Amino acid sequence: MEAGRGTAKGWHAMKHLWAPWRMDYILEGKKAGCFFCRNLKERKNEENLILYQGEYVFVVMNRYPYSNGHLMVVPKRHCLDLEQLGDSELKELLLLVKASTHVLKTVLRPHGFNIGMNIGKAGGAGEDHLHIHIVPRWTGDTNFMPVIGETKIIPEYLQKTYQKLHSAFMDLLPKKRSAERR
Repeated sequence: MEAGRGTAKGWHAMKHLWAPWRMDYILEGKKAGCFFCRNLKERKNEENLILYQGEYVFVVMNRYPYSNGHLMVVPKRHCLDLEQLGDSELKELLLLVKASTHVLKTVLRPHGFNIGMNIGKAGGAGEDHLHIHIVPRWTGDTNFMPVIGETKIIPEYLQKTYQKLHSAFMDLLPKKRSAERR
């Protein structure tokens, strides 16, 4: 049997990664309704990792990120696809994507980004509410861990990253539109 290849019958060896923060997610189960809409209505920005609120759109950290600083830019109004957005919503959506990449460049200094959308369940969306993912990337960040170990490494606690990014958003964007509520 080769190391990391499982048994001779093709079974994969069990891998363990200590991730105690996921226990809350496992135990709470899936709540009814859209989590973007629910989190926005709760007015608990820090707890829900909401970094910034514009007039029509908000920026939130992904609680289960692909990489450190993985953000989502989301219309406040529940909509399923781009055609449902008004011109003002669409403009602010793209302006906050631009502002988010600026904040990430300033604070985390990534070497590049993956920016995209998964529209609809068949398109890979985990939630039927339009949103744009911004995933910071670093040269060499696809190393042996995700390839061989099938494990992603997030090098910083979410709350620490939240504090850094939140401060940068408040410095960059107008405070009158931030609707900061902790």
